[in-house]
Amino acid sequence: MTDTELFELLKDISTREKGFTVLVHDFKERVYWQIRHMVLSHEDSNDLVQEVFIKVFQNIDSFKGDSTLSTWIYRIALNHTLNFLSSKRQRHRFRFTSIEDTMFESLKSDTSFEADEVELKLQKAILLLPDKQRLVFNLRYYDEMPFKEMEKILETTESSLKATYHFAAKKIKEQLLKEEIVKFDFPD
Repeated sequence: MTDTELFELLKDISTREKGFTVLVHDFKERVYWQIRHMVLSHEDSNDLVQEVFIKVFQNIDSFKGDSTLSTWIYRIALNHTLNFLSSKRQRHRFRFTSIEDTMFESLKSDTSFEADEVELKLQKAILLLPDKQRLVFNLRYYDEMPFKEMEKILETTESSLKATYHFAAKKIKEQLLKEEIVKFDFPD
């Protein structure tokens, strides 16, 4: 189903429920993984996915069609995720450990996350990045999202995104070298 057909279903009150069912089916997994790469916790990711789709449903009448439906949904998901992380950081600020350390420890104990030592060190290095760098890195590395598409979702220039990604990849490589992971290449 095209974005236009799906949007037509969502606009019409009589077909909105069917359209929303299709929308969730088509986008739920991609939205989950975008969120999961940022918050790491399966439980938090599931909660945030539900909240994102509630926001999408509540605001579908405000979708103007100046972007694709997927771009609009991803923008909502990414903004919601960044707000969640900011809020979590605020609640966590008086603790002895950083939010990143807490997230990493939670990831290590997560039975649904299967990873070898290299993947764990990669996740730890990614967590050291500022949220926006981490977001761009995750979209490019894990989702293999083209910079052109990221440009629409994040509403910034392609050249800025490329610079952010390369700067993040360089920081991660440096951290992995400290962890004695000698060879690790990232796509351009």
